[in-house]
Amino acid sequence: MRILSGAAFASAVLIPALFEIGFPASTPPTSPAEFDVPRELTEVPAESGLTSIRMVTWNIERGREVQLIGSELARDAVDLCLLQEVDWKTNRTGQADIGVQLAKRLHLNLSYAIEFEELGQESGQRAFIGQATLTRLPIRKSRVLRFRNQSGFWKPHSWIPSNVPLMQRRLGSRIALVTELEFARHLLVVYNAHLESRSMGSIQAAQLQEILGDLKKYPPKTAAIVAGDLNTKYFPSRYLKKLEREGFRSCTGERIERTHHVAMALDWIFARGPLNLEGGEVRRDFRGSDHYPVFAKLEAK
Repeated sequence: MRILSGAAFASAVLIPALFEIGFPASTPPTSPAEFDVPRELTEVPAESGLTSIRMVTWNIERGREVQLIGSELARDAVDLCLLQEVDWKTNRTGQADIGVQLAKRLHLNLSYAIEFEELGQESGQRAFIGQATLTRLPIRKSRVLRFRNQSGFWKPHSWIPSNVPLMQRRLGSRIALVTELEFARHLLVVYNAHLESRSMGSIQAAQLQEILGDLKKYPPKTAAIVAGDLNTKYFPSRYLKKLEREGFRSCTGERIERTHHVAMALDWIFARGPLNLEGGEVRRDFRGSDHYPVFAKLEAK
């Protein structure tokens, strides 16, 4: 792992932490009902007979480099692709529908959920950012788990101009996109998560606990994946051990891997239930985002 200089460490960890003072955890801002209805796109016939798949999770940094991201993913084909920070109609990505573009490029079906309305990215139309799950597996159902525990950092305030992109004022809140898939003729529940970034770890831990609580809706032996940008920049081993106690396995085992251009372990793939999860690797040769994608192989037992 690359060792940070004192200045780089302050920029990456200490300064963001200090900047969070005065923005305590809060209840979620009111979100329009439409935020909690995922969009779906059927691009190809689903493949219900698969018993082994290759998957990836990647925070694509809004999809600014969507052509490059699409090319990178196309050269290492997957059956299940979990993306975070996926823009829809924002100025910074030319009002593009990034999730749909990638679904068409990769020949995968899409479920997309809104995390935030980006108030500083709008020009005559509303603009959003969220999570996209792309797959060739049959999608039985998608829904949004909007976390109760949230940071107050992103909320609009009368004293902060909402239309200035730098201020990042948003409506909405952090979510997990929950997609119920059919894998090897059985249910596979996938949590595509983007946990809070503006916290010293307490909000991330609380949001992760909400995912574990939601999972109790299903029978105990249900196959499940928890993956995405978990923002585990503070004490990542605590999250690894917590999920291991809940029966999950990381695709990289006990290794804590850097998944960001700065020395941070943020992105993970965890699985539990009647599944084999192996071949986990962080692809630092991929370009197009400030995060690196995490790949793994998933087999039904």
